[in-house]
Amino acid sequence: MDAKEWLAVHALPGMGATRIAQLVARQPSWPQGWLAALPSSAANALRLWLAHPTRSPLQHAVDDTLTWLQGAPDRHLLHRDHPDWPELLNQLPDPPVVLWAQGDLRALSAPGIAMVGTRRPTSEGSRNAQAFARELAGRGWCVVSGMALGVDGVAQRAALEEGGTSVAVLGSGIDVIYPARHRDLYEQLSTQPGGLVLSEHPPGTTARPAFFPRRNRIVTGLSLGTLVVEATEKSGSLVSARLAVEQGRELFALPGSLHNVQARGCLQLLRSGATLVRHVDDMLEELQQWAPHYLPVETTTHGETTSHGPDSPSTASGDPLLDALGASPTPIDLLVQTTGLSVSACQQRLLMLELEGQATQQAGGWVRMTAPW
Repeated sequence: MDAKEWLAVHALPGMGATRIAQLVARQPSWPQGWLAALPSSAANALRLWLAHPTRSPLQHAVDDTLTWLQGAPDRHLLHRDHPDWPELLNQLPDPPVVLWAQGDLRALSAPGIAMVGTRRPTSEGSRNAQAFARELAGRGWCVVSGMALGVDGVAQRAALEEGGTSVAVLGSGIDVIYPARHRDLYEQLSTQPGGLVLSEHPPGTTARPAFFPRRNRIVTGLSLGTLVVEATEKSGSLVSARLAVEQGRELFALPGSLHNVQARGCLQLLRSGATLVRHVDDMLEELQQWAPHYLPVETTTHGETTSHGPDSPSTASGDPLLDALGASPTPIDLLVQTTGLSVSACQQRLLMLELEGQATQQAGGWVRMTAPW
């Protein structure tokens, strides 16, 4: 099937992503198999389009997209028969029928990690998002997110600044910038090498609250794993976390202070079985099951496999306890869990770090005196 035919299917009345996916799984021939399998109203609409396209409402959807495609370079319509269609989406029970795309399609060739979180991150949360996004981008991973305020935007900017790849999935039409404050990020993603913007909604579609949970299934569906950087107990990021688990993908969360409201959603996920992440290598170890088909090959200039993360020599102290501290207080029990040290060893080392002026104790736990990244 070609792009026009997929557009017509997308516009069929009374259908949706799930029903179309169920029909596609039966591998009907085009067009007779589709006409026989579709409900009567959808079959009649398709039959009219096939026989008299100019009299069919479906043709308006086709023409509008063709006009949009011709309006600027690097505009694409992705569908199951397109060579750049992400095959991971076919594993979903309700994959999008088509995706409007603007930007560099090569971003889809890199394995994806979804990075999500609160729209109001703490300074530590923002630094964590930047550090992990840069590290992932530098190691050949694509940072996938929703271009939202907060963690999403911070992570996607960092990935592009690192010279890596990033895909944004919108909860609006491909040409509707939401939030408006991210116009500059939208321009970077849609024009800069390695950046790509996707939407399952036709051009001109305004953002609606119901679209965002649906958008999240594509963010996680494009990704081998989802990292929740910082989230409240009622954060929309927990919807993404649930979707990742339902889709059979890996779920990761960064630990945070018990006293940080913005981290309580992450702590809740960790209690529920999410993988606790200290650095990028923790994630990559869990993702080995996807090798070798999806994972990038990391080599140095001498052809040796590399292993680095936010606590690599360029960014970390080499002291696991010091690297576990951040700008917000971390209780000692969490430090023990994170570092694997005994309580007494942890206390002794913290006292030494305090004497050296590298850490200090505050209400709720210990903090690092200098930024870890």
